[in-house]
Amino acid sequence: MICMTETKTIRLWDLPVRLFHWITVLLVAGLWVTHVTDHMGLHIKLGLAMLFLVTFRILWGVLGSETARFASFVRGPAAIRAYLASGRKADGSPVVGHNPLGALSVIGLIGILAVQVGLGLFASDTDGIYYGPLNQYVSYDRAELLTHLHEFGFNLILLLVAVHLGAITYYAVKKKDRLIPPMVTGKKTYAEPVEQPRGAPLWRLAIALLLAGILTYWVGNGGHFIAPPKVTADAGY
Repeated sequence: MICMTETKTIRLWDLPVRLFHWITVLLVAGLWVTHVTDHMGLHIKLGLAMLFLVTFRILWGVLGSETARFASFVRGPAAIRAYLASGRKADGSPVVGHNPLGALSVIGLIGILAVQVGLGLFASDTDGIYYGPLNQYVSYDRAELLTHLHEFGFNLILLLVAVHLGAITYYAVKKKDRLIPPMVTGKKTYAEPVEQPRGAPLWRLAIALLLAGILTYWVGNGGHFIAPPKVTADAGY
């Protein structure tokens, strides 16, 4: 059951969503710096951290609190038209959480980050010194193609980040709706009574963290849970 609250201030974003947001900001910056400065060993480690983060956010979008779930904010064209016309839902109630346009930005960023990480797992540098943990599963030519796509993908991330920042600025200046403070504190004040979004129990958080950790470990171990023995050269040859 969702209870009505008479207070204007509600807890909008849970801690996992807020941490995902700000750690993503730091990781994207760190991945860019390590790439341009050719610190590829650290770049790969940060890439695995991003894999864990994106995997967790996808799982949290299914298991998490109400405003974290994709089902609560991913809407079709009708909802987008209603929001553009009135700034509210189709039934006239205020939007709590991501609005239908913001949902497109969120899905776009998570999607491109997931693709970018996936490409990086198979990529390699031009000298063949550093390579993604799953590089051995593709041919040299395929790895070269995926590496080029990985480099191009970062430009798309920068574009989406620019659009995201532009939207934040627009809402702050034109609509007087500051989006950043709630992503820091988790709380937001509305001009009218709204429903308090449901939270999520800790066991769901534990499951999401565990599954994301298992996948990251498996990938970081080259697609194995137990590393295969290293092949050594035969001393007789």
